[in-house]
Amino acid sequence: MFQQFNNLMEMVQVFSDEKKCIDHFRAVRWPNGVCCPHCGSTKVYILGNGTHKCSEELCAQKFSVRHNTIFEDSKISLQKWFMAIYLVTSHKKGISSCQLARDIGITQKSAWHMLHRIRAAIELDRSVPLNGTVEIDETYVGGKEKNKHGYSRVRSTQGAGSLSKDVKVGVLGIIERNGDLRMETIKRTTTAVIKPIVNANVAKSAIVNTDEGKQYMWVHKEYAHEIVTHSNREYVRGDVYTNTIEGAFGHFKRSIIGVYHHASGKHINRYLNMFAWRWNSRDMGEGQRVNALLKSTVGRTLTYKALIND
Repeated sequence: MFQQFNNLMEMVQVFSDEKKCIDHFRAVRWPNGVCCPHCGSTKVYILGNGTHKCSEELCAQKFSVRHNTIFEDSKISLQKWFMAIYLVTSHKKGISSCQLARDIGITQKSAWHMLHRIRAAIELDRSVPLNGTVEIDETYVGGKEKNKHGYSRVRSTQGAGSLSKDVKVGVLGIIERNGDLRMETIKRTTTAVIKPIVNANVAKSAIVNTDEGKQYMWVHKEYAHEIVTHSNREYVRGDVYTNTIEGAFGHFKRSIIGVYHHASGKHINRYLNMFAWRWNSRDMGEGQRVNALLKSTVGRTLTYKALIND
């Protein structure tokens, strides 16, 4: 039975020392009993220091509960890791590395690496296509040209024009009303780019709402398709609108502007996945979200060298 908690104070009380954190993560990682990550054997000893040793003669490997997870090779205690995961998953707009460093008492550099490791653990469930009424739209993430130095400004960078000049990052958003959100970067807003993504994420029985963009003119051939004509100042027509996905975009951009201030193009997908995961888990309790993320940490290692070079 996993330990449950409803707020940060309760979590600190539940995980009051490192042993309790290790025991909890062991139960999350191996709910059916510890098995060796090297050979798969279930014949494993738990040593006095909390680590493990495989009892198979041909293996006999020692390993800790951190092995092959985002916690591997980290000198930061699991207690602080759990607190960081709680803060990341419970704050709607996330938390900056500077704030996290102050909150749990580590350096900003360590907090930055920690946050990217946590984001790297996120795995969105795309196994079930979105159904019902699905809204699709695209947006562009990047600083405003008017806020840049004169010598670095680029002309004609509104909308899709910003992608051709590599000024902004394009993001395609797909959301099921009262359901899940999926977001991913796109290099161009063309049918050739968007169609495969839509087909991979949306059930054929869905009702798809989009704006009048040319990139969506193919949709009516494969889906029930409703269009809101923004160029005619039409934003809602009965149940036809794209306000839900536009609201999600606005929330994401406010988190970037207000919390992170900047997200580089090479890391933006991790921010998108983290935001979508928080959105999709909005009905979970605090403890459920932490445990859900802990389960996905296995096999998601991210070294500092790989982070700065990827």
